Amino acid sequence: MSPDEALLALQHVDTTADQLRHRREHLDERDRLATASEALTAWEARRVELNERIASASEVVESAETEGERLAAESTRLNQQLRTVIAPREAEALQHEIENLAAQRSESDERGLMALGDQGEAETLLGEHLAREGSIREALTLADERLQIAESGIDTELGDLDGQRSTIRGELDGQLLSRYDRVRAKVGVAAARLAGSKCEGCHLDLSAAEVDEVRRAPDDSFPECPQCGRLLVR
Repeated sequence: MSPDEALLALQHVDTTADQLRHRREHLDERDRLATASEALTAWEARRVELNERIASASEVVESAETEGERLAAESTRLNQQLRTVIAPREAEALQHEIENLAAQRSESDERGLMALGDQGEAETLLGEHLAREGSIREALTLADERLQIAESGIDTELGDLDGQRSTIRGELDGQLLSRYDRVRAKVGVAAARLAGSKCEGCHLDLSAAEVDEVRRAPDDSFPECPQCGRLLVR
């Protein structure tokens, strides 16, 4: 392979590898995996939310039951005391206190019932939510497997290109490779063919004087495009 052909072949290999690496980073499978991962994260957050709702409602129910028992015991004590009271004013005061306790117990029972209903609703929702876990995790696993397959295919292609790249670079002069690598680091595509008066790297026309200067360069040299700095293959 001539130096001209080798340089263009090297650029083709490097360009193809760049395209593959870009495709690897922007695979549809990667987006699908991200979507599946977000779905699992949202599912887990909802599970936590429902469990906290159940726990909160359970605390209210327990508190209402405890409060109800306390109020009932106090009401019983006052009722027993009322049977021994003779003075009307004292009896009236005790009766008023008993009525207040009954109102408090009614409010406590109402809170408990509402919390119990909320707890039951949350437990139903949690059951339905947990039933979806398998399909969500399965979708995540499948998305991950498909991404790995897609990445593996590209990695295999990149490995083949690395072998080709090493072979081609072995055919080129070290000084030329240094120039190539330097230009490639700046503009990505380091070598381009001069087609007529146009550089196929930047797609700009060279002036007649620039074309003449490029064509008068030694056959074994690679002059740079005056427009973009790429190494020109004539």
